[in-house]
Amino acid sequence: MAEAYEASWWLYRHAKSSTAYCTAKQSIGDTTALLEAKQDLRRLLEEFERIIEVLDTIEKDIEVLLSGIPMANQLRSIGLGSICIAAILSGTGDLRQYDHGRQLLRKAGLNLAESTSGKRKGQIVLSKRGDATLRKYLYLATLQLIGNNPVFQQLHQYNVQIKKMKKQQSVFKVIGKLARIIVGIANRGEVFSSNRVVPPYNQAA
Repeated sequence: MAEAYEASWWLYRHAKSSTAYCTAKQSIGDTTALLEAKQDLRRLLEEFERIIEVLDTIEKDIEVLLSGIPMANQLRSIGLGSICIAAILSGTGDLRQYDHGRQLLRKAGLNLAESTSGKRKGQIVLSKRGDATLRKYLYLATLQLIGNNPVFQQLHQYNVQIKKMKKQQSVFKVIGKLARIIVGIANRGEVFSSNRVVPPYNQAA
């Protein structure tokens, strides 16, 4: 009895599946939906290519503008890209007006201050009272350098592995180092030299 029931149930499910398959195969959605999906994908690709062309044009224009700014080459020697350099210079103006990296951090709202409200009242936090765009691109520039520049990689590793900082805390520590380097090379009229930035554990050695 049980075997007969299972057999009949299997036949019922098989017949129902076959019916659904045949219905779907004959449905207009089988071809129309696929055609519309292809058209949507083609439109997205065309829009993507258009945006890439616009970005390439903007970057070329930025390169032309930076070619006439000596400080741009100084920042490029650190390993920064054109977009970061343009954003930093537009936010800071003439870097020679700063005597110390702390002034640059204050300009970007990356200096430390005591929180006066909310759950963090009384705690020391980033002030964020400054140029938000400059703050953003100093942060992005630091991430870029930690990823590509061996000196900044070592500074970050020292903070995390030796000083036991959290990674995000280390990033902000390295931003401070970058600010000092930027102001220093601008005031001295020099390009970046890795020999001037010796990681702490190399100094101990």
